Amino acid sequence: MRFLATEEQRDFARSLDTMLAAAGTPTVIRAWAAGDPSPGRALWSRLSEAGVFALAVPEAYEGVGPLPVELVTAFVELGRHGVPGPAVETVAASALLAELARQGDDGPAKRLLPGIATGGTIATLAVGAPPAPPRGAALDADSADLVLVVRGDELRIAGGYEDVRISADPARRFALPAPGGELLAAGPGVTAAVARAGDWAVLATAAQALGVGLTLLDRTVAYAKQRRQFGTAIGSFQAVKHRLADTLIALEFARPLVFGAALTFASTDLASTGLASTDLASTGLASTDLAAAKVTAGEAAYTAARTALQIHGAIGYTEELDLSLWLRKARPLRDAWGTPSWCRARVLDAYGGS
Repeated sequence: MRFLATEEQRDFARSLDTMLAAAGTPTVIRAWAAGDPSPGRALWSRLSEAGVFALAVPEAYEGVGPLPVELVTAFVELGRHGVPGPAVETVAASALLAELARQGDDGPAKRLLPGIATGGTIATLAVGAPPAPPRGAALDADSADLVLVVRGDELRIAGGYEDVRISADPARRFALPAPGGELLAAGPGVTAAVARAGDWAVLATAAQALGVGLTLLDRTVAYAKQRRQFGTAIGSFQAVKHRLADTLIALEFARPLVFGAALTFASTDLASTGLASTDLASTGLASTDLAAAKVTAGEAAYTAARTALQIHGAIGYTEELDLSLWLRKARPLRDAWGTPSWCRARVLDAYGGS
């Protein structure tokens, strides 16, 4: 599929790039990792003003969505600049509430979606089933305003959290939601809504991983041009050139899959097709494209991280070098909301593989 962004979409990407470049995201990432969300929340507000978190929220609840292609455009930039926080989970929570409203249970959406769309509410979502993070953990529950938890066919607002831990990326802080909490919805509709939310999360994570990979490649190319050995830039060495070229090819192969999945996802929008979520699951078209995009983008970002580390050498993983902030994101994003094996199995199942 050949994807050409509209001028409006390109302007949107450029505006986010300019804003995030001026925000000094390495400082924001380090503060978030240290348990200080204040700079991150300030940046979150600016992203909300730009409309990022309204993209998955229907217009009826103060959003502008659902707009999957624009969401991917935004999340590539979030990945490129390493924006911390539960951005993907906020999108997933929005999709879950919107799907419940589409089924007829619009009470939770009316109550919670406007705050998410306008940036007043940072949300996270814990789901104890694939492709969500394991064991029902919630990303950044200690910094979120709203922690939604799905257990079985019940959706609740967690009353608290416990046992905060970090992942390979110190800016990804997981916590276990406390038992109980206010019941928002229950029944088969919750299960269908979770599936819809998972698809949005897979798409956003794929875009974020692509952005991380692009930054890792850009910084590594710049370093290869300035680092000199034997009187010449290491970028002139054939081995280095080949490694960088392989990384570029992987990322450029992932890009159309990610945007193509967004287009497919947009074409199966419930508002225009009238299909229920179970109908979408039976066709498998959008879900298969999403899984293919996720595994390809995740592996490309991980390849970019390994290339960056090899070419930078030992300096690449030092705390002082900003590159380390992106290096640590590649592997967790590769596995978040759909591990490579889970994604491949989903694609194979759709085409009768084994």
